[in-house]
Amino acid sequence: MIAACVRGERDAERELFRREYRHVHALLYRILGTTRELEDLAQEVFIGVFQALPRFRGDAKLRTWIDRIAVFTALDHIKARKRIPVPVETVFERPDPSGPADERAHAREGLRRLYAVLATMKPDARIAFALYAIDGRSIAEVAAITGVTALTAKLRIWRARREVVGLLEHDPILASYIEHHRGQP
Repeated sequence: MIAACVRGERDAERELFRREYRHVHALLYRILGTTRELEDLAQEVFIGVFQALPRFRGDAKLRTWIDRIAVFTALDHIKARKRIPVPVETVFERPDPSGPADERAHAREGLRRLYAVLATMKPDARIAFALYAIDGRSIAEVAAITGVTALTAKLRIWRARREVVGLLEHDPILASYIEHHRGQP
């Protein structure tokens, strides 16, 4: 299929896109959260994949190689966006006690708060943390995908985790979300 894609065969390109699109979209979502540009970014990843495919050497699995392109697309997106600081008082508001006690609403709010915290992090730390803690990748996989050493990946994850944990005492909703999802990618 790779050779057919390199030759520009549209059926092979469609098949690769069809086979990998959901995975790429999910990876971008886990790194960036909900964003209007998610579909466009997924398309951008595949433009990059098809442009770079002639240089694919097969040193890694094709999916890992595509993941790397997706991560760098996400990194470029994060760096290109103006960093809009999220006011801490907005992120850490106490929930309205008269509001719905629905478990799904609580989970959505916890996830919103987690991504608000991630939005304040340095892009490299955010991506390493998202790949490890949200996507469930190993430190070795995070290092391979981001193109850094395992030690650098581990340090980025540790710093990001320390930042998140430091905020948990101020935000009971985020704390309960993290506790509920501990050990689950």
